[in-house]
Amino acid sequence: MHHWFAPRLILPETESSNNQRNLHRNLSMPDSSRVEIVPVRTGGELWRFIDVGYRAYAGDPAWVAPLRLERRLHLSRHNPFFQHGEWQAWMALRGSVPAGRISAQIDALHREHHGPKTGHFGMLEGIEDIHVFSALFGAAEDWLREQGATEITGPFSLSINQECGLLVDGFETPPVVMMPHGRPWYGKYVQEMGYQPARDLLAYWVNTDFTPPRVMDSLLRRYGPRVQLRILRRNRMGEELEILRSIFNDAWSENWGFVPFTEAEFAEIGTSLRLLVPDEFVQIAEFGGRPVAFIVALPNINEAAADLRGHLLPCGWVKLALRIKGERVRTGRVPLMGVRKEFQNTPLGIAIAFLLIQSVKEAVCRHGIREVEMSWILDDNKGMRHILEVIGSRLYKRYRIYRKQLGD
Repeated sequence: MHHWFAPRLILPETESSNNQRNLHRNLSMPDSSRVEIVPVRTGGELWRFIDVGYRAYAGDPAWVAPLRLERRLHLSRHNPFFQHGEWQAWMALRGSVPAGRISAQIDALHREHHGPKTGHFGMLEGIEDIHVFSALFGAAEDWLREQGATEITGPFSLSINQECGLLVDGFETPPVVMMPHGRPWYGKYVQEMGYQPARDLLAYWVNTDFTPPRVMDSLLRRYGPRVQLRILRRNRMGEELEILRSIFNDAWSENWGFVPFTEAEFAEIGTSLRLLVPDEFVQIAEFGGRPVAFIVALPNINEAAADLRGHLLPCGWVKLALRIKGERVRTGRVPLMGVRKEFQNTPLGIAIAFLLIQSVKEAVCRHGIREVEMSWILDDNKGMRHILEVIGSRLYKRYRIYRKQLGD
């Protein structure tokens, strides 16, 4: 599949003075004019599409502006998602003022695993106006029908292995790195468009100074000597990434909505690990000399970038680097963890999970991180949820994936 966005159309981040004034108007301003849906086709329109996400949260103290350059790269041909997926994006305008946005995606890998007629929506933002949401979903659903989709799920930005889910509980706290935020009316409007909840994704919060519970100590004493832990070997990064990808794709293969990570997608993760993550933030468990599980922790870039308002220039990148390297970030996130299927739901598998959590806990504490989000966890993953609750984590955010059957 091809990416619709032609590289030659990529334009610098400039707009006419009139458009720039319009973009800086508060999106919550009432406007009785009709809603116009505009497909995103050019580089300038893509920057404007990205900007809608920033205007949607005017006045929301919990929102953290993502880095604009990162958002632009995420939606460029360099995103390895576009090696197996394609998309289209739209903006909703009232007059010349952006009032919302949406994307629609077709993922060939998802279709291989879940049927040839699936499609997705994502990148959803909008003012509190049902007409805006109706127009946006109308455009996305029409496009997906043209691609042969009869079932639509989302939001995915752009796949289940990237940002996904619509925030339905936990609006008062800021999102951590690589997790979305949302407005309280989004879920209501999505359901009014005929979508039903398909699955909830959960985020847990834990203090890194937790005391290991007795059951954890018991399992570690019994099985710990049989498991070897090691950190990421940076000088063998290609081999290490393939080990992590193999474990993850096996561990998650039977989970709802599973789509395997490709080699290119994990290589992109490797770039982030090289730049942002100390080697000991990646812990790999071996049993019988074979890698069988891993865990990855990230410093919370959102905490470091909260006052940059999405800009790296003129000196935002320096501030960001100094804050991360200087260990001034006090929060983090565990976005990836996996135990091979053969060990899941066994005492040894639970012990391996505890070992990984304990080892990464010690690592992040050494770097000054005091609180960590564990996310996301499928709502029906009772085993992992139990482990997190045993170590004192609390459920503090809930995201939702929606589903709709498309008619003719």
